[in-house]
Amino acid sequence: MTARTPRATDPAATRHRAAPEGRSHRVSVAVYAQDLVLRIGVVQQLRQRPEVDLVDEAEAERAHTSLVVVDAVDDEVIALLQRLQRNPRTRTGLVVGTFESAALQRVIECGVAAVLRRSEADQDRLLHLVLAMAKGEGVLPGDLLGKLLTHVGGLQRSALDPRGLTLSTLTAREADMLRLVAEGFDTAEIAQKTAYSERTVKNVLHEITTRLQLRNRAHAVGYALRNGLI
Repeated sequence: MTARTPRATDPAATRHRAAPEGRSHRVSVAVYAQDLVLRIGVVQQLRQRPEVDLVDEAEAERAHTSLVVVDAVDDEVIALLQRLQRNPRTRTGLVVGTFESAALQRVIECGVAAVLRRSEADQDRLLHLVLAMAKGEGVLPGDLLGKLLTHVGGLQRSALDPRGLTLSTLTAREADMLRLVAEGFDTAEIAQKTAYSERTVKNVLHEITTRLQLRNRAHAVGYALRNGLI
């Protein structure tokens, strides 16, 4: 990924004939992309649709919707999303190449209303994304929607019980490793049994004790047993 901040569609890429009658009813779209190839791909898909009015860089701040087209979500992309979030006139959608579940919360916090994977970004899906955002709707792939619901459920459980005393407090991997600790196995033996590296085992167990505010592995085992987590 280049160090250059994604920018709005160049005027040359969106120059078109004088606005036809009824243009005011079309959804204006500003396209932000990491490079020219990404920009042209999305622009060419949308410029063929009469429902869409692609705007140039000078008008980008007034667009109904903004599409951010990137390879992956990183700090540079988050900074752009945060800037767009401060613009009350636009709703933002993300078209992304690879998307890790860990990035989901970050982009939602940045006000992203819709996410589409680039591998699925044909003309019809892009149009659906833009029109849905213009109507105030949100769009997420099914697997990401499931992860979002799980995350929201976790937040609700944490609000009811700050210590998070539920079966979902531990992931399956964390629970397996704590069971092995409870059975007396050391780091090397746990690594061998779980097919993870010793470093990963140490990191997972450290994460458990840190997240649950426990003192050590023995404390973590006792806590998990008392609360039915393993």
